[in-house]
Amino acid sequence: MHRCGHVAIIGRPNTGKSTLLNYLVGQKLSITSRKPQTTRHQILGIKTGDDYQILFVDTPGMHVDAPRAINRMMNRAASSSLVDVDVVLMVVDRTAWTENDERVLSHLANCEAPVILVVNKVDLVRDKTELLPHLESLEQKADFAAIVPLSALRRQNMDALEREIVARLPEREPLFPEDQITDKSMRFLAAEIVREKIMRQLGDELPYATAVEIEEFVEDKGILNISALILVERRGQKLILIGEGGSRLRSIGSEARRDMEKLFDNKVMLRLWVKIKSGWSDDDRALKSLGYDDRG
Repeated sequence: MHRCGHVAIIGRPNTGKSTLLNYLVGQKLSITSRKPQTTRHQILGIKTGDDYQILFVDTPGMHVDAPRAINRMMNRAASSSLVDVDVVLMVVDRTAWTENDERVLSHLANCEAPVILVVNKVDLVRDKTELLPHLESLEQKADFAAIVPLSALRRQNMDALEREIVARLPEREPLFPEDQITDKSMRFLAAEIVREKIMRQLGDELPYATAVEIEEFVEDKGILNISALILVERRGQKLILIGEGGSRLRSIGSEARRDMEKLFDNKVMLRLWVKIKSGWSDDDRALKSLGYDDRG
């Protein structure tokens, strides 16, 4: 008997959804940083076992305030991930329960798929006696198929979560080859890696002001030549991103290139450019030209 199905990973920003996906799949597909809303797109991660295939969908974090077009698009992308899935993982952060968690739960009210509540980052709970009463209180909030406390970062209790998922998948033949780990292109993954390095190095100065577009992705004589255009909204942001004498841009490029070479298993020549495109994050047409849509 073989099982296969789609599993949506949903939750408010910064609960560790992308880290969870990366460790479940065993490969870095979804970018991470300490800033909420790092994930902007739906990412499909494929985990294939001997008798199962799980198609994980990582989604942007849902949030109450959606002042800009990109925030509204991210909310719609997260909501659309609930259509035609077989299991939903709702990820929450330790013993916290916020207005945004309540919002996510309300989106699940009409969801027919079983919902597994994932209580992430439990390794950071100092007083472990707080955990059991909190888990009991969570049981009262909805009819969850299961509640699994774990730490994605420390890989604690991940096997238990996988067992809960597989048990609820329909009997179905695999939809993807066993060696495929995502449906995203190498160009897409390259752009996301660059954006992650920007978020990690300049998350305080430029938390959400940048987008990345791959203009060239060509292999020549065993070397991947990649040119990435980084869009910002104002001149001051461009100066911050470039840094004194180009130092910041070089640092971002160096870190991104190392990750690309590891992911693509190939020598990479990476070139970064910075361009001002005012208002891109609040312009629906500009967002769609950059690859954003309601499905992520």
